[in-house]
Amino acid sequence: MKKGRTIFLGLLAVFVLPFGISLAEDPPGDKTKEKYTWRTAPRHSSGVAPDPVSLKDQAIVMIMAADTFGWRGYFAVHPWLIFKRAGETSYTRYDVVGWGGGNVVRKNYALPDGLWYGSKPKILVDQRGDKARELIPQVEAAIETYPFARTYRSYPGPNSNTFIAHIGREVPDLDLDLPANAIGKDYRAITNPVGLSSSGQGIQANLLGVFGFSVGLEEGIELNLLGLNVGIDFNRPALRLPSVGRLGMDNTGPSRPRNTAQAANVDGSEVAQ
Repeated sequence: MKKGRTIFLGLLAVFVLPFGISLAEDPPGDKTKEKYTWRTAPRHSSGVAPDPVSLKDQAIVMIMAADTFGWRGYFAVHPWLIFKRAGETSYTRYDVVGWGGGNVVRKNYALPDGLWYGSKPKILVDQRGDKARELIPQVEAAIETYPFARTYRSYPGPNSNTFIAHIGREVPDLDLDLPANAIGKDYRAITNPVGLSSSGQGIQANLLGVFGFSVGLEEGIELNLLGLNVGIDFNRPALRLPSVGRLGMDNTGPSRPRNTAQAANVDGSEVAQ
C-alpha cells in the first residue's frame, strides 16, 4: 500500500511540477499577451526565419512552433512548416487550423515566421541547401497523404501537432523532434496503434494519443499518459516534460535571424490550437 502511494505521488509530481515551472517562468499577471483577443493579438514577422531574398539561391525547409493562444499556452504548442526552393524569394507555409470547417490543412494561413497570436516561434528543424532540395518533394507528398485533413480536435487530436508528426514520420530525414508539450503528436487512429514515432526514426505504441510510449534516436524515451508526455532525451541530454517541453540542452542550433523583419500584421479570427 505504501509503495503504491509513493509511486502515485512520484507520478503526480512528474506531471504536475512542470506546470508549476511553466507558471513561474511566465507568471499570468505578467503576460502582456493576455490582454490580446484573437483579433488584436500581433501576428507580424518574428524575424526568426532567414531572409528568403538574400538566400534566393538556397533551398530551405524549416519547422517551428509557438505557444498556443491564451491559457493553453501553458500546456501546448502550435507548430507549422515553411519551405522554399532554390531560386524562390518567398516561403510557402503549411499548418493545421481547426476553425472554419472543411480541409483543416491551410496553405499560407499566416506569415512564414509570424507570431502565433502574440507568441514568438522557436525553430525545431532547419534544413538548407542540397538536403532541403531533396526534402521538399517528400514533404509535399506527406502533406497530401495526411489522413485527418477534415478532422480536428484540440485534445487529444488530431490537431496541428498530429499534422506535423505525420510529416515527420513520412520524411525521417527532416530529423524532427517535437517537444513533449506538442500535445497531439502521439495521436494515432484506434486501428493503427503501433508504428513509427513522430521523428520517423523510432517506434511508438499509443491509443488515441492518451496512453502509450515512444522510443527513438531523436525523442529518446517518452511516456504518454492522458496526452501528457514525460521522458529523457539522450541525443541532446534533456528531460522531456509536460508544459515545459524540454529541460536541458536545446534540440537545435541557434537560429539565424533575418536581417529585416516584415512589419505587416495578418488579421485572424478565432482558431483552435
